[in-house]
Amino acid sequence: MMMFFDLTDDWGPEKVVTIHDRRLGYQGALVLDNTARGMGKGGTRMSPTVQVEDVMRLARVMTWKWAAVDLFYGGAKAGIRADPTRPDKEAVVRSFARRLSDHVPHEYVFGLDMGLTENDAAVINDELGTRGAAVGTPYELGGVPYDQLGITGFGVAEAADEAARRLGLQGTRVAIQGFGAVGQAAAQRMDALGYSVVAVSTAEGSLADVKGMDVATLVEHRRRVGDGFISDFPEYLVPHGSELFTEAEILIPAAVENVLDSSNVDRIRAVLVVEAANLPVETHAQQMLFEQGVTVVPDFLANAGGVIGAAYAMDARHSPFRLDPEAIFEKVREKLRTNVAACLDMSQESGITPHEAGRTAARGRILSAMRIRDGKSE
Repeated sequence: MMMFFDLTDDWGPEKVVTIHDRRLGYQGALVLDNTARGMGKGGTRMSPTVQVEDVMRLARVMTWKWAAVDLFYGGAKAGIRADPTRPDKEAVVRSFARRLSDHVPHEYVFGLDMGLTENDAAVINDELGTRGAAVGTPYELGGVPYDQLGITGFGVAEAADEAARRLGLQGTRVAIQGFGAVGQAAAQRMDALGYSVVAVSTAEGSLADVKGMDVATLVEHRRRVGDGFISDFPEYLVPHGSELFTEAEILIPAAVENVLDSSNVDRIRAVLVVEAANLPVETHAQQMLFEQGVTVVPDFLANAGGVIGAAYAMDARHSPFRLDPEAIFEKVREKLRTNVAACLDMSQESGITPHEAGRTAARGRILSAMRIRDGKSE
């Protein structure tokens, strides 16, 4: 296993701050990976298993993501090692925010990731006494609740549709692993774009039907009963995890990291994989899929709708005016389709994986900023 210092390189991280609250019984970390193009901005993850190394990897994804969409913020991430369902969650979030107050909001602004909600963002702002400490706050507080609006999932679907258009796969079958805020919004948008959603899953189980499922029915039932909705569709129940290998032309892994690796990528039937989660396809597996003729749209492009929403929220932190969500959706659509097209073109022309192509463009932008910051000529 790679450890702390093995994950450092010329790109970063610039700063790692660790926290241990013995009274509340949690640990945490803030990683500022590369801020050459702007202050650190990235989500805060709350999970009982998160490690500092995980936060470092996710901060690096944010570095590539901001540069890939050409927005002027730096890669950063925070993590809280605690169960997000614990009854004293608010006390933990307040403690974590308070202990990072020397770095917020001039070096880092909190955002949402797994385990945190719009209400937690509001708690952070309340604790630090500033509206600008966290973004993703509820609409009622003047924020841009990008999880609630489904902005990231909407962008995933737009990225998928652009790639599918180039591959002649529009209107085909889609399997989605993970039916959370991102996966559900992606399913709804793919359905609206004319695709057939044939598989979905949550931590509770998996559903599949090669003839397609009624997305609106699934969403409404989940709204009423929660993640346990899976068991109410026994006719569609399949072995958990098999949704990755369902008969579908398009696969959208929207759950957790490294679900596809060298041991299982030969089992997938999709010819297009769109990374909605962060790091769902292990690095060696990316190359294997490329050699198999499977196109993989990188996470730092496919799920960048959330950072575009966050960028709007950053601009709105001190504004008394509400933002128009439609303007955000339009910008997400435009940015993601343009960037996916450019990435896939470079991949095809250069004979490299889409991940390598996307990172090449991002690195060029960051390197130029680093040279200017360090007083070096181009």
